Amino acid sequence: MLGLSKKRQAETTAFSAFIRNASSAEKKRVYNRVLTKASERQNEIVRRAGVERHATC
Repeated sequence: MLGLSKKRQAETTAFSAFIRNASSAEKKRVYNRVLTKASERQNEIVRRAGVERHATC
């Protein structure tokens, strides 16, 4: 059988298990928390960049 080899199955990770098994409500709660943290970090970076820019003027 040429060309009909089995593909290796990818290793299951905690992230893929979460995506596959978590309820919709749990995913929504986690996504909201992750997006909130990401926004906070991004705002901090923007704030620092503004402070540094004004310090060099």
